[in-house]
Amino acid sequence: MFERFTEAARAVVKGAATHAERLDADSVTDEHLLLALLDLEGTRSAAAFAALGVTGRRASVESALADARRRGGLTRADADALADIGIDVMAIVSKVEAVHGAGALAGGRRPRRRWSNHRPFTRPAKDTLEKSLRVALGRGDRHIGDEHLLLALAARPGVVADVLADHGATYGALERAVTARRAG
Repeated sequence: MFERFTEAARAVVKGAATHAERLDADSVTDEHLLLALLDLEGTRSAAAFAALGVTGRRASVESALADARRRGGLTRADADALADIGIDVMAIVSKVEAVHGAGALAGGRRPRRRWSNHRPFTRPAKDTLEKSLRVALGRGDRHIGDEHLLLALAARPGVVADVLADHGATYGALERAVTARRAG
């Protein structure tokens, strides 16, 4: 599958690993793929982000991702659903952090073998890479570009898709922006 990746898509995969390392994460996640996409310039995904006003709101995107990490990866919809049955997620987070320190629910690091700094991709991140192939094929493309990775992230339910949607980058809006860029 990776032989179909464009140079920009390969840069996203490498950039995601770099973000995982920078954030001291034990594995590469969808969040890291999104951050790597936000790093790109002059690509279809960068043009889509610019068209939707996401580019200038990177700090807000990063903050929303950090908030989700603090909630242990729960989406805001998950937290709202729990609130509907009387569970205040942020109160629980605050209590856990009071005992175990800030970011305690953000996911702990597992010891890694010293001989390797390699960070594996999580199952959801692998699923996103596979979804990008299906997106490309569905659009009639013979390659997998950064735009297909972005569309795959927006199509998969979870924190990253929620953060994108909160910033005006729903799957539909992204698809229109990518298609407009292709036609232009």
